[in-house]
Amino acid sequence: MTTDNTTAPTPAAATSDGMCKAVYLLYLAGLFTGITALIGVVIAYLNRNDAPEWLRSHYQFQIRTFWMGLLFLAVGSLLSMVIIGFLVLLFWAVWLVIRVIKGWKALAQQQAHPNPTGWMF
Repeated sequence: MTTDNTTAPTPAAATSDGMCKAVYLLYLAGLFTGITALIGVVIAYLNRNDAPEWLRSHYQFQIRTFWMGLLFLAVGSLLSMVIIGFLVLLFWAVWLVIRVIKGWKALAQQQAHPNPTGWMF
């Protein structure tokens, strides 16, 4: 008789995990559509309180990514009248892709996000 000490994710955790993945995908789609990022942050706000602790860090990271990204977009848009704004917008796009990839990687390993309150990556 062998015992397996690993715990399989519960159906609720799998659903939350799937919703968390959906938010990351919606953020990437937001690079092209915009509105999907708003849908993603709403999903993150709705799911963060019911999620296991390790997923809460991802939802917190996603919510902060949305609001910080919105700040970068506002500053970039205002500064686009002078050329530097386009560089800010380019930085925002690269910043967003890197944050989504790093978040997705930690999520795939079923680990809490290592720095959900950080500004960079």
